[in-house]
Amino acid sequence: MKYKLLITRPIPHKVIKRAGEFFELEVRTSVLPTSKAELISALQNYDAIIAAIGDKFDEEVFLKSDAPRTKVISNFGVGYDHLDLKAASRSKIMITNTPDVVTDATADIAMTLILMTARRAIEGDKLVRSGKWKGWNPMQMLGTHVTGSTLGVIGMGRIGKAIAKRCNLGFDMPVYYYNRSKVTDLKLKNCYQVDSLDELFGKADIIVIAVPGGPETYHLIDKKSFAKMKSSSILINIARGEIIKESDLIDALQKKEIGGVGLDVYEFEPLISPQLVDLENAVLLPHLGTAALSVREEMGLIALKNIIDILLEKKETSNLIN
Repeated sequence: MKYKLLITRPIPHKVIKRAGEFFELEVRTSVLPTSKAELISALQNYDAIIAAIGDKFDEEVFLKSDAPRTKVISNFGVGYDHLDLKAASRSKIMITNTPDVVTDATADIAMTLILMTARRAIEGDKLVRSGKWKGWNPMQMLGTHVTGSTLGVIGMGRIGKAIAKRCNLGFDMPVYYYNRSKVTDLKLKNCYQVDSLDELFGKADIIVIAVPGGPETYHLIDKKSFAKMKSSSILINIARGEIIKESDLIDALQKKEIGGVGLDVYEFEPLISPQLVDLENAVLLPHLGTAALSVREEMGLIALKNIIDILLEKKETSNLIN
């Protein structure tokens, strides 16, 4: 008799086909996050779950599931702020994620946002499509020269390091970074760890947020932060939306306290403030961080392997996070 597996969102066919070889499988057809009632039912009726961002397995869900059948929740992604690890552990459920495979794709999106925001690419695209472009002129849509600009990275984990490497080696950018612990394995020239965010804000032309979400980083960036940044600063967020206090960001952009922002995540995702949408100095992407087919396939296969290792092979996985 096969174990029962629920996949909470449609994922690449390659992964679904592989999962069907090992498990009695059900795949939700909705692309929307799983409701609380569905999550409680899933814990009661499936041996394993492949979950995604937005599936809020909070303490209430684990408590109401009452002696759940589920033994492992494998997160389709690296960030796990939607999963209550302590509550899962109390329910004797193991939580895993898919860390390494997302690094390069997410760093690439950071570079996309840096270039689009600095060089005002969205504004230019809109101008051409509007039919109002009158041709080249020397003062047209002057932006920020990325090459040689100073980069500030908040959070020097896998993704932060990948961003720093791209900017430092590819765009000759000096890098300043803030990290809670000392970083000793970063082999880049002109790359310096700073002691405070305020120091980073004062030095950086382009600031990238690459820290995990959660209570420790909630509203890490607020109006006090914007007051310390250069008026020309560009802020990029490819981490979690709630790290930036969105109302303070909108205010800073409207008052031109900073130069611009590039976002792939939002505080109230998928809801976007109309005020943010109306701003010309904001580049907005729909959470595209890992949105490449080969990457999503690999994420799914790793999420699946985590479950196979635990349930079928009865062995430990290095991707266990609780």
